Amino acid sequence: MSFKILAINPGSTSTKLAIYENEKCIFKSSVKHDSKQILAFEHIIDQYDFRMASIMEELKKDGIDLSTLSAVVGRGGMLKPIPGGTYYVSDAMIDYIKKAPRGEHASNLGCMIAKHIADQYGLPSFIVDPVAVDEMDDIARFTGMPEIKRDSLFHALNQKAVALKASKDLKKPYASLNLIVAHLGGGISVGVHHMGKVIDVNNALDGDGPMSPERSGSVPMGPLYKMVFSGKYTLKEIQRKNYGQGGLVAYLGTNDGFTIQKRIEQGDKEAKFIYEVMCYQIAKEIGSCATVVKGKVDAIILTGGLAYDANLVNYIKERVEFIGPVMVYPGEDEMEALALGALRVLKGEEQAKIYT
Repeated sequence: MSFKILAINPGSTSTKLAIYENEKCIFKSSVKHDSKQILAFEHIIDQYDFRMASIMEELKKDGIDLSTLSAVVGRGGMLKPIPGGTYYVSDAMIDYIKKAPRGEHASNLGCMIAKHIADQYGLPSFIVDPVAVDEMDDIARFTGMPEIKRDSLFHALNQKAVALKASKDLKKPYASLNLIVAHLGGGISVGVHHMGKVIDVNNALDGDGPMSPERSGSVPMGPLYKMVFSGKYTLKEIQRKNYGQGGLVAYLGTNDGFTIQKRIEQGDKEAKFIYEVMCYQIAKEIGSCATVVKGKVDAIILTGGLAYDANLVNYIKERVEFIGPVMVYPGEDEMEALALGALRVLKGEEQAKIYT
């Protein structure tokens, strides 16, 4: 049986659209939003009508007949902590997103847009593995400060998608494996997938784990709190040093891996060293994750945009392949991951969860 699924992925200044017929993508588009118009909205939720109009105009222009769809799936946003999987979009989900107690992000609009379109045609609407996926063991949440616990906020959509791909390639059920998945992009998250659940993962958003192209990663706290109270920086400036202006950007002035590789090829020793620092920290995080499952690792998976770089992959492999075989799935096809999550439900391979 054939299923057609519209996938919707709102980003900061664009909304990606794709239609899949079963596993095959038959339509793809990116609706660009004027940055000045986007910035004019005080809150993300205020962009809803503006984005919806742009999306419907794009679909009409491309002659897309929405009545032929089987389902609509949107990118999940900053919801309350929930287990991974595919969820029906519910009124409770929409209400939570409108209040945005965990923060505002463009992906928050995904469930609202998906439900609006689906409801017009009596179709089911879904989200798949939002960043709020939380399957962490309690022992992984604790720090040395009772006032502070670790949160699970990571690249759940891509991590879960490549873990499922790897399980198929390994010819074993995802729920039977121990995998370490390293998502290597603008932010870096390294998760321990134990028997189908991500039981430990660094919160890349809050400065946990390895440095990345634009995030600082973990830093020594002593110098950090001296910096915070030095009077030289505002809270916002400190936050930017952690997220947005940290990592490779802070050292090399760019977060673009291709540009940095060019500099390395041209003999830039500083660029080479800092890039290797990042690779070293990623490998170290993977090694740390191996202790969570007592060294019993079926595979280490490298994914995300940086995984296209053979030099980075080889540097990491040299340090971690003693733990387990390294599998590489470069890039992150979020649209495919969304569509396949919905498809598994439509085919009866997975039961959609209810968000309450």
